[in-house]
Amino acid sequence: MPEIDRSVDGSTLEQERGSFRQLLLYFLQLGAIGFGGPVATVGYMQRDLVETRHWIDREEFLNGVALGQTMPGPLAAQVCMWVGYLRRGFLGALAVAGAFIVPSFLLVIVLAVLYVRFQGLPIVQALFYGIAPGVMAIIVIATIRLARLTNRHDIRLWVISAVITAVTALTGAEIALLVIAAGLFILLWDAPPKWLRDRLPSLALIPSLPWKGSLAAVATGVASLGVLGALALFFLEAGTFIFGSGLAIVPFLREGVVNQQHWLNERQFLDAVAIGLITPGPVVITAAFIGYLVAGLAGAIVATLAIFTPIYLGVVIPGRWFVRHRNNLQLKGFVKGATAAAAGAIAGATIVLARQAIIDAPTALVAGICLLILWRFKVREPYVVLACAVVGIALHH
Repeated sequence: MPEIDRSVDGSTLEQERGSFRQLLLYFLQLGAIGFGGPVATVGYMQRDLVETRHWIDREEFLNGVALGQTMPGPLAAQVCMWVGYLRRGFLGALAVAGAFIVPSFLLVIVLAVLYVRFQGLPIVQALFYGIAPGVMAIIVIATIRLARLTNRHDIRLWVISAVITAVTALTGAEIALLVIAAGLFILLWDAPPKWLRDRLPSLALIPSLPWKGSLAAVATGVASLGVLGALALFFLEAGTFIFGSGLAIVPFLREGVVNQQHWLNERQFLDAVAIGLITPGPVVITAAFIGYLVAGLAGAIVATLAIFTPIYLGVVIPGRWFVRHRNNLQLKGFVKGATAAAAGAIAGATIVLARQAIIDAPTALVAGICLLILWRFKVREPYVVLACAVVGIALHH
């Protein structure tokens, strides 16, 4: 087959690589059926866009994956934005992100409407009675995989994960600050800047500084802005600190939504996480569900836009620079430390949430069976959640 002449004009290249409209339709479909978590979704993209249709160069695609593993945010959404950015710049990234997110957003809104209307019914309570322990098992497995992928044989990272787990479980301390501190700790250990090398002893004073929780400061500062303003600023901050996995957002959300703002109780928060897991697209779409429970449709829109804004900016603004410098020792050190802390934060939040989800022998059995299935077999999370829903109904009957 003769090789296509790339020197003619842009229309020939677009035919070869697919039109932008075709790209948008692809991501709209992926957003509607993209179950299985971020790794599976990125795998679909590589198969379809790189290997089958040849719309994206393999090296460019892998650069997007490397960027997603470096910057905070859910991996699948970041790679989608990167693909759009490669094709049409800032607006292309925005359009592709919208196509990918809208299907799951609409489905979450439908589920939120039904939840608000029927959450007091016995059948709905039965559903989430079974779902909650299954969600705990999913989060445990995700935490183990993230920790093993990130920490590997580095004892420092395992210590960070263990410490953050204990702190989160026992005190509910501000997670954002701990993630940043862990990232800076490994950065300074592995590759301290030249101007700091002679001043490292003074770094021991950092833990004694009078830090205050950033989420608490935000909550205090936006009280006069009303609920929508508080939602916007809270989810903007949450979207900035999702290191390692979409589920890394769980401890952030619990700290702010349940403990500080008191928008939801523990049970409602667990239900929100479950909704994020059973819908296609990124898990952080949980923000839309929470926003709807707090302030209706306007709250859902504000929360969704707020949580994805820093993720979008983290792809399109420093994206090219991060791709060029992804082997920088300081950057790699910060990401390793932050991701180890994120794994610990998820583990600690799981311990706290498990007290609400595992309340008797049947729920403990459901959680144990789900753990075994997820550990031994490659079963997609939405199937596990739906099976747990059926079990919940059966147990109540």
